[in-house]
Amino acid sequence: MPVPTLLRLLVTATTLVAAPVWADLVDVVAAAKPAVVAIGLYRPLSSPRFDFRGTGFVIGDGRTLATNAHVLPDEATAMDQLVLQISGHRGAGQGSALETRNLTLLQLDRTHDLALLQFSGSPLPALALDPADSAREGQAAAFIGFPIGGLLGFSPVTHRATISSITPIALPPPNARQLDAAALSRLRAARFDIYQLDGTAYPGNSGGPLLDSDSGQVLGIVNMVLVKNSRESLLSSPSGISYAIPVRYLRALLTRP
Repeated sequence: MPVPTLLRLLVTATTLVAAPVWADLVDVVAAAKPAVVAIGLYRPLSSPRFDFRGTGFVIGDGRTLATNAHVLPDEATAMDQLVLQISGHRGAGQGSALETRNLTLLQLDRTHDLALLQFSGSPLPALALDPADSAREGQAAAFIGFPIGGLLGFSPVTHRATISSITPIALPPPNARQLDAAALSRLRAARFDIYQLDGTAYPGNSGGPLLDSDSGQVLGIVNMVLVKNSRESLLSSPSGISYAIPVRYLRALLTRP
């Protein structure tokens, strides 16, 4: 067979194999975006009134929200209300309106940096959790969130990634004020597997879902960015390495009494 003909056949075969993967990811993103929301504090006397803190995603009954524990404030004033913010379509040619829902805390797991919240109002589309811990090194994935918060607008942004490593880690507390005896004990006992990703996340992506590119099931929760050895502290020099908490710990939190 002539070489040019062979090359054309190889290119055609590669295209036929790759096309369904792209089609799957397009469908996954379209289905998942309505379940991804911005989390922040509503401050009626401030401008802007919405103080963005991180990303969350809807699961279960459509009124339950998953995010990172460190997305929640350490303490809020009596005038602050923890809320989610979603985009509501106004109609053709009229853009979108931002809708705010109040949040209440259901469960908190600081060891794995996870939180479950409940919100008011009608249910939203929910994401399905991977039931079998099927994530593997080299697996194609995608994560959705609000990188850099409102600077890019509150529209969910998708990044592709590969699960480059599954490695043990112990998460540090959010700040030095929490380094009490109980926190140190948790750190010594709380080594667990975490997914290292080759996709670049930014401050604001924390709490967003890590999705299987084919099925759209949640594999993990985006947790932190390795930027000059600090957690989500610098924006100018992202390392390109991000992390996600395996979804098994979220499933365990859902069954906690």
